Amino acid sequence: MIFTVAIDGPAAAGKGTVGRAVATHFGFAHLDTGLLYRAVGAQVLAGADPVEAARGLTPEALAAPGLRSPEVARAASEVAVIGEVRAALLEFQRSFARREGGAVLDGRDIGTVICPEAEVKLFVTASAEARAARRLAELVAAGVETDFGAVLEDVRARDLRDSGRAEAPLRPADDAHLLDTSELDVEQAVAAAVAQVAERLGR
Repeated sequence: MIFTVAIDGPAAAGKGTVGRAVATHFGFAHLDTGLLYRAVGAQVLAGADPVEAARGLTPEALAAPGLRSPEVARAASEVAVIGEVRAALLEFQRSFARREGGAVLDGRDIGTVICPEAEVKLFVTASAEARAARRLAELVAAGVETDFGAVLEDVRARDLRDSGRAEAPLRPADDAHLLDTSELDVEQAVAAAVAQVAERLGR
């Protein structure tokens, strides 16, 4: 069976958590496409050319340490505006999406650019304040010293870059189901997403 679930949304909205849970529930493969850009961003921070890093990206690079750091996140957002970087990673994502057995991809342009024909499209969002609070909790748990104001500023800056870029700006697909997680806990958000997929599968 070939069945694609495309999940888009801004940073820290919960799309990764929802994507992993949906994939596990239905036995689908999962790809956090943001990790591709983080891996490229990490290599750029180490001195690599962004386009060459994207073209030569290996599975091992996706397991490199430190990909969840704030510095790498900013670098990922910056390299994502480069058209040649996006083109280099496009086919990898499309091939993954149409693999046998079903696939869930989460990112920022899955439903609009990577998989416009996906069987299910979700746009997971939340207020900037709610997302900053979640990201702050993650960073504190990881031992990163920061504060709410700095994280909120970073979230808003990333939103501006992601939605304002010329190449594949962040926006919901016209036929995407909007899932606002501002007031939802993880279980509620996952249940809402699972329900959308189950309905499309006829289960």
